[in-house]
Amino acid sequence: MTLTELKYIVALAQEEHFGRAAERCHVSQPTLSIGVKRIEDELGVQLFERSKSKVQATHLGLKVVAKAEHILGEVRSIREVADADANELSSPLRIGAIYTIGPYLFPHLIPALHAAAPDMPLIIEENYTSVLRKRLIAGELDAIIISLPFTEPDVVTQPIYNEQIRVLMPTEHPLNSEEFVTEAQLAQYNLLMLGEGHCFRDQILDASPHLSEVIDSSHQKTLTAAEGSSLETLRHMVASNFGITLLPESAAGTQHYQGDVLTTRPYMQPSPSRTVALAWRASFPRLSAIDTLRAAIASSAKLAKQWTQP
Repeated sequence: MTLTELKYIVALAQEEHFGRAAERCHVSQPTLSIGVKRIEDELGVQLFERSKSKVQATHLGLKVVAKAEHILGEVRSIREVADADANELSSPLRIGAIYTIGPYLFPHLIPALHAAAPDMPLIIEENYTSVLRKRLIAGELDAIIISLPFTEPDVVTQPIYNEQIRVLMPTEHPLNSEEFVTEAQLAQYNLLMLGEGHCFRDQILDASPHLSEVIDSSHQKTLTAAEGSSLETLRHMVASNFGITLLPESAAGTQHYQGDVLTTRPYMQPSPSRTVALAWRASFPRLSAIDTLRAAIASSAKLAKQWTQP
């Protein structure tokens, strides 16, 4: 088997579709299919279950794919060592961030990084934590910006900043007169939340056990936004008087609308918060690039939070 064929099975396991996997690997679908079949023949096992609608890795296939990801990551590390010897701040830096951080941090982070390392090309990506984790381990990303908790063997995770969770509501909402909003008060109104799969939703429910009970109740008033929606969708829905929502401080800006359409209030006392962290492989050799990125994130977070000052 070859490194190229290992890339094929990793892509197929992640995409669960021959066409998308082939497109990701920049080859034709027959080429990818032949490469996958060659590995299966060599190992004498079936790595994928194939149906008309989906391709799914077998239990053994998942183990083989995990080994392939590790091997590919080590190969990339060899290349990174060679690249880093030339100039750590001139090679491309591939950064990932979760959906609830990227849109609010990147507009400040990209200029800050360009000012600190003008010769370092940036490649950025937004995705779910689970996807970013896999891409970091496989060496497809150099560093990811995520929300804690986050643990992974052979990955360094360093907290960068904390941000409070705030309640976003129309200016005319009854809760606007409160100094802060309690969990019980929040549960009385139409609450808009991200769909399942978003870590920010899980953090909200972990901090608010009563809300979980309300959502699970058949008499609940909570609306859940469609799965895959964004914090921006929730903000627009609040502006349209569909309900109220909880947002991280950096995303709770109210200046995007004319007049006094929206306002924010602290959630509970003391207010729950989330910790944003930077994670990178322990073997990643470009420590100067990581240091530069970490400093840029810290300074950018301060700018992002200025949007939400009451």
